[in-house]
Order: sequence, then C-alpha cells, then structure tokens
Amino acid sequence: MAGKKAASLPRKTYEKELLRLQTELAKLQEWVRATGARLVVVFEGRDAAGKGGTIKRVTEHLNPRVARIVALPKPTERERTQWYFQRYVEQLPAAGEIVLFDRSWYNRAGVEHVMGFCTKEEHQRFLRQCPIFERMLVEDGILLRKYWFSVSDAVQQERFRRRLQDPLRRWKLSPMDLESITRWEAYSRAKDEMLVHTDIAEAPWYVVESDDKRRARLNMIAHLLDTVPYHDIAPPVLELPVRPRPAGYERPPRDLQTYVPDHASDL
Repeated sequence: MAGKKAASLPRKTYEKELLRLQTELAKLQEWVRATGARLVVVFEGRDAAGKGGTIKRVTEHLNPRVARIVALPKPTERERTQWYFQRYVEQLPAAGEIVLFDRSWYNRAGVEHVMGFCTKEEHQRFLRQCPIFERMLVEDGILLRKYWFSVSDAVQQERFRRRLQDPLRRWKLSPMDLESITRWEAYSRAKDEMLVHTDIAEAPWYVVESDDKRRARLNMIAHLLDTVPYHDIAPPVLELPVRPRPAGYERPPRDLQTYVPDHASDL
C-alpha cells in the first residue's frame, strides 16, 4: 500500500519468490500457447520508475517466440500521418502470443502532451478514442493488463544520478529524461487526467508502487498471474534418442578455421 514505507525486502527472500513467480510465468506462457490466448501487458510510468527491470524479469525465462517486447521508437514521417493507434495495432499478438509494451499508445497522454509533440486537439481526441480502442481489444478477446509504475521524485532523482555515474546504464538517460525533472508537476497533471479518462472497467489501471524495485517486480508479476485464468498444461513427453555409432566422419584440421582468441586464459 501507498503511505508508510515498507522495510527493504531481503535479497534472498526476493530471489526465492522471484524464481517461484517466474516458474508460474512459464506455466502461463504454455497456457497462452496451448489455448491460443492473446495477452497484452502495458508498462507505463515516469522515467526510471522500474518498468524496464520488471519487463526483464518477466521475460527472463520465457520463449521469445511466444513473449515479445515492443518498445517503439518515435514515429516516422509516414506514421505521423496515420491514425494514431495504427502502428500499435500492428504489434498486437496473434493467437498464442504475449506482447509486453515498454511504453505504449499512452505516449500521447504523457510525453507527447507535456512536451508539446502533439496538439491539444490530438491529445483530447486520444483521451476520447483510447477507451473505445481498448474496449474493442477486450471485446475481441484480448487479455489487456495496464500497469502504472509510480516512483517518488526523490527516488527518481537518485536513480538518474546513479545512471549518470554508471557507464553500463548511462544509455538509459536522455535529455528528455532529464527534462522530466523540471516538468514533474506537468507530468503529474497529465497522468491524473489520463487516469480519469482511461481507467475503465473493461481495462482498469493497476498502480505499482516502485520506490522499492524488488517489491515492485514481485507485486506486479504476482498480480498479473492472479488476474489471468491460466492452468498447468501437460508438457509433451520427450526422450533423448540413442546417439548413432560413428559412420566415418572426420573433422577437418583445426588450422583451416579461424578461432576466437582465448581471452579467458589471460585472466
């Protein structure tokens, strides 16, 4: 719950529960594949709210042919002239697929609106059309789950600072991310307005408190599993075949091929 800060979750407890939940996600995946279900999970929230790390844990042990991450770049000139939802429709799952949107059509309600990348008319049209669009998806049988990752300004600032100092994570920062610091209240108002219009019964928003990344990941995954009516699917029976006896094949001399140098031997 929001409010009083919970104690930090011990790493050992976190890793044990994460493994259990990831095992259930593998079962969910098999249920989706076997039944032909279509699952869409939308991840939204402020920059550095923990969306990417959670998506990584969700998909870590899943089959990329079944579970696919969609993180679209800015639209092309041609896409700018299309119906706004069109390029997202192209990414929706077919039967037996899971699609996870690392940001989604809600860009128009957030960064595009706050940064002035769309007109006021386009923003208002989005707020009118989005509930209709999502009701159509749900009516057609798509399982739609929407998660908003909520992070405090202090924690976001600290995460930005660590990214600036870490060469492995600096790529996660952009001038647009840093601009969000000075527009904190504008993003808050945009989020509030978005929720008023798009938190609908057919596709409600679920808020994930994400100041504690470990708790956020576990809470989000557990909730997703609880909201999808999956069940165990019996795996096919597989047996290793007997390896046939050699039939005269001889490997070519090793000096005919170029090998990667043994860097590890110098460690």
